[in-house]
Amino acid sequence: MTISARNVFKGTVTEIKDGPINAEIEITTAGGDRIVATLTEASVQSLGLAKGSQAVAVVKTPWVTLLSGTPEYRFSARNQLKGTVSALTKGGVNSHVKVALVGGATVSAMVTNDAVAELGLVEGAAVIALFKASHVLVGVPV
Repeated sequence: MTISARNVFKGTVTEIKDGPINAEIEITTAGGDRIVATLTEASVQSLGLAKGSQAVAVVKTPWVTLLSGTPEYRFSARNQLKGTVSALTKGGVNSHVKVALVGGATVSAMVTNDAVAELGLVEGAAVIALFKASHVLVGVPV
């Protein structure tokens, strides 16, 4: 599969919380990283999602926010994944930052060069990658 999104997490559906309109789906990667997505109940049905089924969570790079240092606030983002900066590529305005997660997966984020400096981002720096469950696309094998 080829897709323009940099963040593709293959895994197993480990939890489904149904609601009258939306459902919350948890996908766990082989390494144990957990990604939560919010989908409509119609999408859950049309994709045939069930606990134990294989699925992929897809997150566009610009939807990922990075947090460094000791958090002073709690955030509403359902996905808060701890990791370390594994690569940093600076462009003219933005930088592409790769974060190695504890479970072995990688998250890519696109942040401004100013943010890289303000956050003190360098390879090896501890960060938290934040993204909303509503920004996660879910796919299933065909």
